[in-house]
Amino acid sequence: MRAAPSNALSWADRLAALRNRLVASPRFQRFAASFPFTRPIAERQSQALFDLCAGFVYAQVLSACVKLDLFAVLEPGPRTPAELAPRLAMTPDATERLLKAAAALKLVEPRKGGRYGLAMLGAALIGNPGVGAMIAHHHLLYADLADPLALLRGQSQPTQLSRFWGYAQSGNPAHAPPEGVAAYSELMAGSQHLVADDIVAAYDFRRHRHAVDVGGGEGAFLSVVARRAPDLALTVFDLPAVAERARQRFASEGLQGRASAVGGDMHRDPVPGDADLYTLVRVLHDHDDDAVRALLGRLRCAMPAGASLLIAEPMAGSVATARMADAYFGFYLLAMGSGRARTPAELTRFLAEAGFSDIRSLKTRRPLLTGAISARIA
Repeated sequence: MRAAPSNALSWADRLAALRNRLVASPRFQRFAASFPFTRPIAERQSQALFDLCAGFVYAQVLSACVKLDLFAVLEPGPRTPAELAPRLAMTPDATERLLKAAAALKLVEPRKGGRYGLAMLGAALIGNPGVGAMIAHHHLLYADLADPLALLRGQSQPTQLSRFWGYAQSGNPAHAPPEGVAAYSELMAGSQHLVADDIVAAYDFRRHRHAVDVGGGEGAFLSVVARRAPDLALTVFDLPAVAERARQRFASEGLQGRASAVGGDMHRDPVPGDADLYTLVRVLHDHDDDAVRALLGRLRCAMPAGASLLIAEPMAGSVATARMADAYFGFYLLAMGSGRARTPAELTRFLAEAGFSDIRSLKTRRPLLTGAISARIA
């Protein structure tokens, strides 16, 4: 039984309904596919629909390439399937099948003599090991999405992803053991450089004396900031077991003289209050609205007058970020158990409600990866 529309149809609704009736008509589809002026549009729509149907297969081809370290194997130069087969522990036929699939996705490309070499996408993955780590990590997400309706209806709890960072949703996350935080901390640290470079290009950290990265993990973001702002004191504030990992990173990078780590639960424990810059990098989108409002309120109370807050994370609300924010993160965070990507307007409203002023959206080089907002305490 069809549901009745909740309101009277607007002219835009009526035009969309007319368009949809035409597109749904097999007769119109045949016409559009044969008429010279509409044929390119019909072909693009057909390809887009097929890509949606085959998207999981594409992702699994990429996953196989990453697990086999295929791109690093091809980095020295092109190889034939027969040359690659022993290295990949597959038959030449299976190797060629994978290479053809990867070539169709523009990860590798065919060369003369039956060889295959790196394409631009494959080469880009070599320079971004954090992306490879996320791709390898996606087997948990794929398991949770095996029955998307069960996930949407809340019938598939606990999910694989919620177990992956289960310590964060426990009754007392500050007591999480080192082994309990290691996998998630390593994953976040490995992919942090993807956004860190864009953030330091969008915001001048050199005008501050002391930065506290709230929920800063094992310090990967502040390690990047340290190179851009050599006089800036640095502090990570995260769970005790995570903070210990940050101390180890800072020591290994020779930053122990200017970088420190404080252990605590950002939702419950006092936030260090002597800095003039506080950062939330890929933190808020992991949490539901009430938790975000509460955290911003806690920060407002902890921050001294004149201090600044910088928020950086994936943001919704634009055509460029719609697939990332609403499709990918929409379901990823549902499987994680909390959070959503928010628009700059939503975050601005939350900040204003918490008592922040001078709220500004910052332009980043790659909005698909991260957006940024700054605010101040008057």
